[in-house]
Amino acid sequence: MDGHRVAIVGGGFGGLSAVLKLARAGVDVTLIDRRNHHLFQPLLYQVATGALSPANIASPLRNILRRYRSARVLLAEATGIDVKNRRVVLSDGYVEYDSLILAAGSSHQYFGHDEWERFAPGLKTVEDATHMRRRILLAFEAAERETDPEKRRAWLTFIIVGAGPTGVELAGALGEIAHDTLRCDFRSIDPRSTQIILVEAAGSILPSYPPKLSAAAQRMVERLHVTVRTSALVTKIDESSVTLRESGHETTIPTRTVLWAAGVLASPLARSVAEATGAALDKQGRVTVQPDLTLPGHPEIFAIGDLANFSYQTGHPLPGVAQTAIQQGVYAARAIIRRLKGQRTSRPFHYFDKGNLASVGRATAVADLRWVRISGWPAWLIWLFVHLMYIVQFRNRVLVMVQWGYMYLTHDRSARLITGDDPLPLDL
Repeated sequence: MDGHRVAIVGGGFGGLSAVLKLARAGVDVTLIDRRNHHLFQPLLYQVATGALSPANIASPLRNILRRYRSARVLLAEATGIDVKNRRVVLSDGYVEYDSLILAAGSSHQYFGHDEWERFAPGLKTVEDATHMRRRILLAFEAAERETDPEKRRAWLTFIIVGAGPTGVELAGALGEIAHDTLRCDFRSIDPRSTQIILVEAAGSILPSYPPKLSAAAQRMVERLHVTVRTSALVTKIDESSVTLRESGHETTIPTRTVLWAAGVLASPLARSVAEATGAALDKQGRVTVQPDLTLPGHPEIFAIGDLANFSYQTGHPLPGVAQTAIQQGVYAARAIIRRLKGQRTSRPFHYFDKGNLASVGRATAVADLRWVRISGWPAWLIWLFVHLMYIVQFRNRVLVMVQWGYMYLTHDRSARLITGDDPLPLDL
């Protein structure tokens, strides 16, 4: 295997799974990422709501790979690929490869309204999470100083757009913050008067879940004082309001805090790759891959995770979740190892769906495990176990478990820090 150079772009679930598999086999591999850490994205909402600190769910890539001498980490931004010369083009250089795995992930999707991003931040990175946390906590601070009842009501109105797992988990956490964590912290306002609105364009929340679990999740989130508005389409967002279209009628809701949890768009790298290789892109900007996850005409290039559209198994693209990326990363790494050993090409990639989990607040969750579908306390215990086991480093598992135990007993969220250099709200 000596001399074969594998480059991997992206240190998320897919990229890290691939590099670990290759490094353990002694393959020379270079991991390229514009950030120096692997992030456990499923718990980002807990950073955004003050339950966890960023360091609890992020691990330095060099630390993760320190034992593997054949693995190299480069802090750099990949901007494209040079197919002819087999190079990953960086913003400040290039990296040569013999095999390439593209796992650059995704960003927010605003469905043609990129101007909304300024008013409705999404949740993909540590920076996104701390910015969202800042906006949430500053809303309460602004309400505390506001004397006009209408303006105060707008500060205490939170709208979450998108009722997939991230949106539902954010809504539940906000309900707990308003009715438990901050209940006694202010003198001029009662945080329990906060209005939390969860907006979903589909006919139900958690639309990818079975109807029974979707209905259970809605009951749970409503018990946390969240108003659910389904079949509601956002038509406008600005600094002071959100406009919804429901049943042909439009309603404008005054609010100063909008959180975006609707839709994803593949990394901009996908477009550069498509132009260089002739691969097709779908509406979400994902590269269409072949059954073995390679690009048409380029067996040396794999695309995985949120960057790839793999539709051969079900006729629809696979879900953009961690388990998809992990399985694809392991498959791509095994395919490369088999080639280096001169073995037959691997069978087409086959995704094994282990199920889906979503937490809906303290001690409540829904679990679709295919063989069983449950909700409430048992589902929450499964959610806890699965998330703890998938966190990369043992140290972080311990830190998260301690923080969760403390929060469960006290209802307190110890990471309620307002950080960053963004301007304070205009009304402050």
